[in-house]
Amino acid sequence: MSRLGNIGARLYRGEIGYDFIAHRKLWYSISILITITAFVGLVVRGLNMGIEFEGGAVFTTPKTTSSVEQTTESAEKVSGHTAIVQELGDGGMRVQVAGVDTKTSDKVKDALADELHVDTEKIDAQLVGPSWGEQIANKAWQGLGIFMVLVVIYLAIAFEWRMAVSAFVALFHDITITVGVYSLVGFEVTPGTVIGLLTILGYSLYDTVVVFDGLREQSKGVTKQTKFTYSEIANRSINGTLVRSINTTVVALLPVAGLLFIGGGMLGGGMLNDIALSLFVGLAAGAYSSIFIATPLVADLKEREPQMKALAKRVRAKRLKAEERESHEQAGNAEGADDAAGSEDDGPRDDPEAGGRQPAATGAPGQRRQPSSRNRGKGRSSGGRKR
Repeated sequence: MSRLGNIGARLYRGEIGYDFIAHRKLWYSISILITITAFVGLVVRGLNMGIEFEGGAVFTTPKTTSSVEQTTESAEKVSGHTAIVQELGDGGMRVQVAGVDTKTSDKVKDALADELHVDTEKIDAQLVGPSWGEQIANKAWQGLGIFMVLVVIYLAIAFEWRMAVSAFVALFHDITITVGVYSLVGFEVTPGTVIGLLTILGYSLYDTVVVFDGLREQSKGVTKQTKFTYSEIANRSINGTLVRSINTTVVALLPVAGLLFIGGGMLGGGMLNDIALSLFVGLAAGAYSSIFIATPLVADLKEREPQMKALAKRVRAKRLKAEERESHEQAGNAEGADDAAGSEDDGPRDDPEAGGRQPAATGAPGQRRQPSSRNRGKGRSSGGRKR
């Protein structure tokens, strides 16, 4: 068995572990700080919505020698709107201009043809109306809301309402962080971003449900024992699935990182960046929330129940008695050790008046003493009594 597998087995058996529940206030504080930062980014910078949501035009050009800066300047000068230009892997350009109509689109197309020195007919132009983009945005929010409601209902039926509430908070936490990163980084929000968001919610729920399932199995009949509190059982569940969560998250992040850094950075990006960034941030946030947010929150909600409060009191009382018993045993062992040491000190001692080491009074090796009865006839004849 590998070293990591050995650690996972020891975590599962409860031989080692980290007390996640005891430090839950620290994790809550970190999550609140990250969430506030994400909200500030949304308010200050907002989201860079793609033309699929705002409407506009997308121009795809053939291979050209013009730079991205020159193409951007030319498109913005003609359209009067901000243009986003990306260099494609084949040497062409992808130009996005939001808020333009058909007439403005034709002018931008002609200007790009002159700037890039290509035929106008070789430039592919796609128009997206603002009403269509608004419908896409509304359907995306509706799909997200329906997904969240179904998740809460399923978890409430399969587990309990406290776990459903905790999972909902964890999902909201993951979405907020991912959207906040999009706002701070300035990536464009496209339908690919929505697909990535819905995908990461599934990954986040996977880790959360794995931990919840272990917690449900270990907490059966929890009130009938006095060895562990509910929070301690929840902590054992987290440690038991910790290595599994880390392994699945790392394995899922590796190909996503390839899409984001290799596919997006070297091959020109496009929709690869939109999907990969949301997946990368969401997967990491989902693994974090399932361990540091969802399960500690379940423990907090459960510990408020009267039965769990009574269980915690019984566990503390039992442990206090065990500590007192152990302290008494240690004190008794200490007294026995002192008595044994004292009996050893009853041996021969040095007598300064006798000029040397003398035997002990009783039971010690040394000169043998005769009883007084044996000395009664000493100095008398053996033939008869002295008259």
